[in-house]
Amino acid sequence: MTGRRTRAAVALWLVVLGGAACRRTPPPPPPPHAPVPAAGGPYVWLLPAGIPEPVVPADNPMAEAKVELGRRLFYDTRLSLNQTYACASCHQQRRAFTDGRAQAVGSTGGVHPRSTMSLANVAYNTSYGWADSSLRSLEAQMRVPLLNEHPIEMGLAGHEDDIVRRFDTADDRARFAAAFPSDPSPTLAHIIKAIASFERTIVSGNSAVDRYLYRDDRTALSAPAVNGMTLFFSNRLRCSECHGGFNLSGPVDFVVAKTHPRPAFHNTGLYDVDGAGSYPAADRGLIDVTRDAKDMGRFRAPTLRNIAVTAPYMHDGTIPTLEGVLDHYASGGHASRFRSRAVRGFKLSAGERADLLAFLNSLTDETLLRDPAFARPR
Repeated sequence: MTGRRTRAAVALWLVVLGGAACRRTPPPPPPPHAPVPAAGGPYVWLLPAGIPEPVVPADNPMAEAKVELGRRLFYDTRLSLNQTYACASCHQQRRAFTDGRAQAVGSTGGVHPRSTMSLANVAYNTSYGWADSSLRSLEAQMRVPLLNEHPIEMGLAGHEDDIVRRFDTADDRARFAAAFPSDPSPTLAHIIKAIASFERTIVSGNSAVDRYLYRDDRTALSAPAVNGMTLFFSNRLRCSECHGGFNLSGPVDFVVAKTHPRPAFHNTGLYDVDGAGSYPAADRGLIDVTRDAKDMGRFRAPTLRNIAVTAPYMHDGTIPTLEGVLDHYASGGHASRFRSRAVRGFKLSAGERADLLAFLNSLTDETLLRDPAFARPR
């Protein structure tokens, strides 16, 4: 019976790919997460088994030189007004491109109301940020931290030309020319496109769970982790209703997708400040964008890949541990008319709890955390 339940869990994991990830013969070990750059050459996706090719905007095609420029810009503190912060300040590779803080801190010390989201597999998102259905591309999202003023993150607003002039050096001009040969000048638009191209290459697909499911390595997962995977996908817990598919997240999009889903957002019952289900006025989620009452407390479900290294948890970092997250969902949170139907509480034995934690810990991709293709350029 256990084997049957496990196979059902695996089937649920794979179904979102519409068969794209299913193979009768186990594939060979995955190549590096990103190919070796070939100056001026086209970009070739070399993706781990089970991970499909992401959709790329027509106005920002992938190119090796552009990805390499984006990687350099990602780590470049010249992109903050006071030259103290880079994208990598909040998105640290060893933490799966999060920062370990409950709430992000900007270049001037201002505290953001939300925690930093992981960039692992960010190319597959259908929306960006915690709760904004209008941000539908990495390029659109990137303007938020660069230009945001409440709070200040990178602090570029009103100083865009000054920031761009910092890249008017011989070395920078050569790199921009290689990345954008038809329009070689450094511009803010080119900076954004280059960083977005680099971020699309941050692919996570070599966790123990991936090796177990996609490369038929029966030794990759412990028996408790296999049991935990079965629990995760079960109708009793319903975890996968919000964290589903190959990315264990909300809706994803990719080249061979059978459908191109719209963004989804959920109220997990984290707050009820007024007895009627309201969230704190400082951050009420999607309702602050749509002004639609039904969107109170609704946020995007992030990927659970590498979840063990991305604490603290929830949109505002209020739960410090995975154990605490399980406690929250087991309790069902605060019941209200806004709480998502999938969040209804459940009971776990001590053994089941340990098994579920074993599964969540098996989602860490150690290769991602140290892959030199994503590291600070030397």
